[in-house]
Amino acid sequence: MLARGEAERIGVAYRRIRIAGQRTRWGSCSPRGTISFNWRLVLAPLDVLDYVVVHELCHLRVPNHSRAFWALVEGHRPHWRRQRDWLRDHGPELLAFRPQV
Repeated sequence: MLARGEAERIGVAYRRIRIAGQRTRWGSCSPRGTISFNWRLVLAPLDVLDYVVVHELCHLRVPNHSRAFWALVEGHRPHWRRQRDWLRDHGPELLAFRPQV
């Protein structure tokens, strides 16, 4: 599992992973160690999913978007801006996706 291996490399531990259908977020990290991901990430390129996983795991170390946080992300994903930009460009399409039942 991607999150397990990345957590080991970053040196953090999460309690559980939650997959949900958030309307505006790709992921989040609770103070109790629950990492939540938007299920629509499976529609994104793998490197974008990978970036969001690393981003949320880094929040277990630094719970804000300070310079220290972004330095940590950069240390693990030097090209993170490409994936963030992809989400900014294509994210609204993914968030609007509603599966047919």
